[in-house]
Amino acid sequence: MTDRTTPHRGRTRAAAALLGAQVAVLAAIFHLAPGALMWWYGAAWALFAAALWALRGVPGPAAGRLVLAGGLAVVATGLLGPPATSTDSYRYAWDGRVQSAGISPYDHAPSDSELAFLRDPWLFPGCAEGHFYPIGEGACTRINRPSVHTIYPPLAEAYFWLVDRLSPPGARHVPLQTGGALLAAGTVIVLLRRRGPGQAALFAWCPAVPMEAVNNAHADMLAVAAVVLALACGGRARGVLLGAAVAVKLLPAVVLPALLAGARASWRGLWTSARPVLVAGAVVGAAYLPYVLVSRASVLGYLSGYVSEEGYDEAGARGRYALLRLVVPDSWALPVALAVLAGVLVYVVARGDPDRPERGALVLAGAAFLLLTPGYSWYALLLVALVALDGRWEWLGVPLAGAVAYLAPEAGTTAYAVAAAAVVAGLWTRRPSREPLTAGR
Repeated sequence: MTDRTTPHRGRTRAAAALLGAQVAVLAAIFHLAPGALMWWYGAAWALFAAALWALRGVPGPAAGRLVLAGGLAVVATGLLGPPATSTDSYRYAWDGRVQSAGISPYDHAPSDSELAFLRDPWLFPGCAEGHFYPIGEGACTRINRPSVHTIYPPLAEAYFWLVDRLSPPGARHVPLQTGGALLAAGTVIVLLRRRGPGQAALFAWCPAVPMEAVNNAHADMLAVAAVVLALACGGRARGVLLGAAVAVKLLPAVVLPALLAGARASWRGLWTSARPVLVAGAVVGAAYLPYVLVSRASVLGYLSGYVSEEGYDEAGARGRYALLRLVVPDSWALPVALAVLAGVLVYVVARGDPDRPERGALVLAGAAFLLLTPGYSWYALLLVALVALDGRWEWLGVPLAGAVAYLAPEAGTTAYAVAAAAVVAGLWTRRPSREPLTAGR
């Protein structure tokens, strides 16, 4: 008995030690705000990878306890300081405050003098107090892009309102971070119950979760939680949950085509596959309707301006389509990206497993990230969750590449290229060339 259990105990201790080191590094990042953030964050990712490797030798019950306890500890580190790398949560807090005053968040920009009565020293500090965004007349704000209307979809806005209503006075960024932590912890529990400790750890211990979902409090976590519930639990609520995810952040729409896998088999199969997609569309429309009715301005806000600003409509303006631009002229990047995505979509629908839409969703989302090479790392929270649902860890290089592109833009293209190579290597080693997408894990 002792001879058999000793190796397991050693592996458990090794995994726990590596995880403890990762938690310490993350705590230092958020509490101490050290310089050379990219190197500290990279160390957290390296320890994450090592802990995952050590977990492979831990027996089931012990692994489950370690993943849960470690995941909660990793998530909690994000609560140790103010947002480290993003100012988006300040817009969330402002939009919630505006709605609590009975005003549509889509009707006014933060710099609008009509809303001056809602300003406070936290969101609108003195310009001499730090590097803030000027809004005219000697005033400044922590809110980025203060002269444009909000971009967030309706259920995100409803979430901001709810957090504002539940927050005590003077709570500042903490309620939004707490909401992100609760959503992340709940997602860990769902993954543990539905996918087991090995796959749950891919999300629970990932450094992107405390950084983006908790510390930076990105609303993407709410959308990710809905996607995980929809794909892990299934059932008739799948379409409702996916529609809710899209009504929080538009990005989860990339998951919907994966539900159409197998739809070609028969008219009955077509209806069965299309029904949750249609329900999702109806949920998105229903979520937008109240804001459309009460808003004078467009509920799309700054969406078109954002697409242009980030270079999605003009390759070469920023770092978008970075991998494609290595092999095609800039002017070809967008049409080539659309053509490749269309091909991936057809492949997923034609060869995907209707009982495992998370695999097709991972391929679609991962391909979109590698083709578009976004510069904002929090978008990839969705990809981290899909990796945990499907178990194909080689895709985790893509979220890491997004973090590199955000924190060290000059290295972004190289990081995405390495991530793409890791995905190709993973596909090459995991399955024979003729194995269908529906093959088991």
